[in-house]
Amino acid sequence: MAIRTSEEWEQFAGKQVRALRLRKNMTQQEVAQRAQISVSTLANLEAGKGSTLKTFAAVLNVLQKAQVLEGLAPTVAVSPLQLAELGKERQRARRTTAER
Repeated sequence: MAIRTSEEWEQFAGKQVRALRLRKNMTQQEVAQRAQISVSTLANLEAGKGSTLKTFAAVLNVLQKAQVLEGLAPTVAVSPLQLAELGKERQRARRTTAER
């Protein structure tokens, strides 16, 4: 996968939002009204002309795709190394760099 610029990501996200909206058979006006944004704000988002995360999230909520944002921050699990360390008591101390 190629690295994209911020502008390319905006355009990509906008195209995806537009495709989702059309699959749901919703007009820009319907989505904008439900997301409590202006039609021009939604049009800018779909055109990749810049948007806020707040607007993006509101539109994804309306389109029932908010789980996309949850995928950005997966649930943190305890690693096996951390589990192994939980039951161990420290056996010795290290000297700090100042003591060396």
